[in-house]
Amino acid sequence: MIQQTKKDKRFILINYILLSLFLFIVLYPVWIILISSFSSPAQVAAGKVWIIPVDFSLDGYQAVFNYKLIMSGFANSFFLLILGTALCLFVSIIGAYPLSRKELYGKKSIMFIFTFTMFFGGGLIPFFILIKDLGLINSLWSLILPSSINVWNIIMMKTYFQTTIPSELLDASKIDGCDDFTFLFKIAIPLSMPIIAVLGLFTAVSLWNSYFNALIFINDSNKFPLQLVLRDILVMNQADPTQIGQNVLGIKNQQDLIQSLKYAVIVVSTIPLLVIYPFVQKFFVKGLIVGSLKG
Repeated sequence: MIQQTKKDKRFILINYILLSLFLFIVLYPVWIILISSFSSPAQVAAGKVWIIPVDFSLDGYQAVFNYKLIMSGFANSFFLLILGTALCLFVSIIGAYPLSRKELYGKKSIMFIFTFTMFFGGGLIPFFILIKDLGLINSLWSLILPSSINVWNIIMMKTYFQTTIPSELLDASKIDGCDDFTFLFKIAIPLSMPIIAVLGLFTAVSLWNSYFNALIFINDSNKFPLQLVLRDILVMNQADPTQIGQNVLGIKNQQDLIQSLKYAVIVVSTIPLLVIYPFVQKFFVKGLIVGSLKG
């Protein structure tokens, strides 16, 4: 065992102190939101909530689950999350696999066109006109279809196919009578689950947190995704008391209602992603080293 010098011990001690400080800086705001969601709005507004909940109350969570727009926002966001992620992954795989094949004619030109769209676009007004001409205004498809093609995902998937799946495997499969579609769906995709899981999580988080396109294209409040409802509550400081099916005990006015909703809805809205993450975390190390130097 290597004996640690005094300098080594001081260095380790300083590292522990700095890392603990960074951990505190990151976690304390999360902790404040959590304990505020279980405290009375009056105590939160008075700034008395620091370490533990004050005047423990579940009024905020009761308000959340009785707030009709939040419930419809959850349903709309889950629809976007499931369908949008599945469609984006499907398009990414279908687009990346041909580009990973050496025999594809003109793939450099195709990659140039794809990459060009990452740096240059028509802007918001042409985008709005396109969605309007397609008849997708006030439709959830206006949020799903534009996000279904992600050039970055295609590049990552293409790189993974090229670096992980050897061409000899394809040649051996063809000798056994395997065509391209069979090879893709029965061999390439099962071997590519790490990158699919990582890109799926990134896409799901992006779709779950997005609100700008909904702000532009959706007019019906019943079709608002959850993040747009949160924007009205957290940023615009607006909450409609008529959307709550019954009076919530302890909430005396609209300002108390907004205060109770703010912290509780933040906690509730993060739960779906926290539930998903542990199932794909094991793929992160293998999936994120795609494209790294190997020697």
